[in-house]
Amino acid sequence: MKQIAIIGSGHLGQQILYYIHSDTDHKVVGFFDDFQEKGSTIKNIPILGNTNDVEDIFKQNIFDELIIAIGYKHLEFKKQLFENFKNKIPFHTFIHSTSIVDPTAKIGQGTVIYPNCMIDQDVEIDDNVMINISCSVAHDSVINKHCFLSPSVSIAGFVNISELCILGINSTVIDNINISEKIQLGGGTVVIKNLDTPGLYVGNPAKFIR
Repeated sequence: MKQIAIIGSGHLGQQILYYIHSDTDHKVVGFFDDFQEKGSTIKNIPILGNTNDVEDIFKQNIFDELIIAIGYKHLEFKKQLFENFKNKIPFHTFIHSTSIVDPTAKIGQGTVIYPNCMIDQDVEIDDNVMINISCSVAHDSVINKHCFLSPSVSIAGFVNISELCILGINSTVIDNINISEKIQLGGGTVVIKNLDTPGLYVGNPAKFIR
């Protein structure tokens, strides 16, 4: 059993807490949160401090591994936290037991995969990625660091998604597509050609908005 700490005690952190406790024998021992009072509790789990306290608390052997539960609106901050603690503190990789991950797939540090996802043959999912419920990633596709996939995203084969991308609920990416970094897909967006300009895309087919 591993002792896990979560950065972020909001709804995302609380969901991850729930899945860890309901699906594994690991234990979440505390949250770190810059906007909560140290010593208070969220879902009966203590606030251990803010993000400046993480290393000191780790050195006290209070937790073994770390998860960053920062949502899609603050991916740059999520990346900064990951880079700050990389090679200093182990990150916990969580894969819900109802998800199917092919043995040839590679899953990075600190990545969280929610229930009922399908990760196909030779897929690579890099570090600090969030994959929400019922997503599917087909063979030979790559999702790079710090991306956020909303529920029911479908990615076909040989797709490459660069860092810091946000894929909205029910968005679809056809095969052999490259998506550059810092691109956001609105809900239901369908991508049928490469996207190179950072910003928000919506519609079927995907259209640049801003």
